[in-house]
Amino acid sequence: MIELIIMKKKDILILAIILIIGLALRIYKIDTPLADLHSWRQVDTAAVARNFTRDGFNLLKPTYDDISSIQTGIENPSGIRMVEFPIYNAIFAFFTKYLPIVSLEIYGRLTSAIFSLITISVLYYFALMEKNRIAAIATAGIYAIFPFFVFFSRVILPESTAVAFMMLSLFFLYIGLTRKKKSILYLIFAGTLFALSLLTKPTTIFYSFAAGYLFLRTYKFDIFKQWRPYAYLIIGIIPLIIWRVYILQFPEGIPASAWLLTQVNTFEGPKEIFFRPAFFRWMFMERIGTLIFGIYGTAFFILGAVGKYKNFFLHSMLFSGLVYIFTFQGGNVQHEYYQTIALPMFALIGGVGVANIIEIPSKYIHKIILYPTVFAVILFSVLFSYYKVKDYYVYPNDLPQIAELIKTFTAPEDKIVTDRSGDTTLLYLSDRKGAPAVYKSIEELTELGYRYLVTSNEGMKEDLKSRDLEIVIETDLYLMVKL
Repeated sequence: MIELIIMKKKDILILAIILIIGLALRIYKIDTPLADLHSWRQVDTAAVARNFTRDGFNLLKPTYDDISSIQTGIENPSGIRMVEFPIYNAIFAFFTKYLPIVSLEIYGRLTSAIFSLITISVLYYFALMEKNRIAAIATAGIYAIFPFFVFFSRVILPESTAVAFMMLSLFFLYIGLTRKKKSILYLIFAGTLFALSLLTKPTTIFYSFAAGYLFLRTYKFDIFKQWRPYAYLIIGIIPLIIWRVYILQFPEGIPASAWLLTQVNTFEGPKEIFFRPAFFRWMFMERIGTLIFGIYGTAFFILGAVGKYKNFFLHSMLFSGLVYIFTFQGGNVQHEYYQTIALPMFALIGGVGVANIIEIPSKYIHKIILYPTVFAVILFSVLFSYYKVKDYYVYPNDLPQIAELIKTFTAPEDKIVTDRSGDTTLLYLSDRKGAPAVYKSIEELTELGYRYLVTSNEGMKEDLKSRDLEIVIETDLYLMVKL
């Protein structure tokens, strides 16, 4: 049993400074159009929130802009979107509707950013408890300032919110099980937050390994005789099971997801990547090595992973994150945002790795050399990561422009087809429902009620012109015709 440590005023001040810096970095380009990296996934999330503001907060029937059969194989005329329970969407939709100070997109990014600050705070506490103040500062600092962490802490996706709920769940569990008098209240808080996390993004369930370790550390071989672990699991899992059973009524709104385990989509079609060399190259060299830790910072993570600690909580966090990555190999290689679930583990292990280096005895390395070297490594890690991540903020200027033209020449109720290979970004920016690809013949699309088609494909342009359809807009890049 470890002794419960209460944060001192010094820690609160340090953490406050880190949080201010972290928030400042997260509002960088917060008002840009929703067309940056992974915009196709962000706009689907934002569309659900936008429809809440217009049609009412029916969390049991969230809808978005794609009414085609592209994602599910079944026509979806109502635009039903049945993935995670829309807690995150409802939060920033609520502020957009009832406190309309800024746009829905800014509220969405702010919501993600603020929840990431909660994660930073919890990680600071964990590192302080399990290691020392240097580890806490380094852990919080990595999550607050490293570019990959910053970008994916302010995108309009539910991961940042779900991770914060999970970290809070572990926090209350940690405190509740560390206290000599174990209050049921802490268990209820922990279980409820666990449930919210799983509903917001079910993949956070991998941190249940860390939760399980906390119970094991407390009860040891009597764990199976205790009711608290079962209560925590039941409180967390039952709402998710109910939700997953409920959404089976709407197969047209459930996108295919089996490929996330073992495959990636390439220009040649789906490719197996499960435990292939390509998986290790992409994950451990490109994503973890270059993007997340900026090459040099990988040393901190390695030293943190092999470090010896007073118990195995840090290793349970490491295990949780790695099991997640190795389970969803296809998703983690295909999409950078999939690593958001593992970011707390990377920051925590990297942070204690920094502390491990600082603790090297003076007889092995002079402190005058050590401290500047560690600072230089951190600086170069941030710079190398930023060199790659800065492009994530870039968006094609033509998309907002053509979206404005679509809004000008079409009515809000018009259904349109955007020839963008399944990317719903243009649908969202133009505030129209429709199909994000030409997934049927022109005649079939017309019969389904689509009124306009927008394309930038030269072959498609020529085909549409040869059909003698009414040309609504023609620019250097885009052609829009009336079907």
